[in-house]
Amino acid sequence: MECGKSFRSCDHLTLHHRTHTGEKPFKCMDCGKSFTHNGNFRKHLRTHTGEKPFQCMECGKSFTQSSSLNRHHQTHTGERPCKCLECGKSFRSGEHLTLHHRTHTGEKPFKCMECGKSFSQKGTLRLHQQTHRRKMI
Repeated sequence: MECGKSFRSCDHLTLHHRTHTGEKPFKCMDCGKSFTHNGNFRKHLRTHTGEKPFQCMECGKSFTQSSSLNRHHQTHTGERPCKCLECGKSFRSGEHLTLHHRTHTGEKPFKCMECGKSFSQKGTLRLHQQTHRRKMI
């Protein structure tokens, strides 16, 4: 199986190979969920143990992942590193910038399979889908 990608280490090649094979060798004994990478598996285990090893030195709040702590830290610093090139508005995360950018492009990638209406955010689609469920009751 070849896709043309190359890697500097055999470990990275092995991990990438799993994207093609679908192999998920790390299985949670609590809920049965399986993972391709050991790191993601270990993060998942924290959902069962409640372990939150990453603590904010500013306010003491704890998090399961370092990325969550980093994002939280911006609430103290006011940092908004992701800037919209269209209007100059800044955001704390690339995800929020992507959502905002859709206001400029009009992109609505989430489509209701029931009626065909499209939405810019997945959460808005979910809310909309509830209207179909209520009609069925």
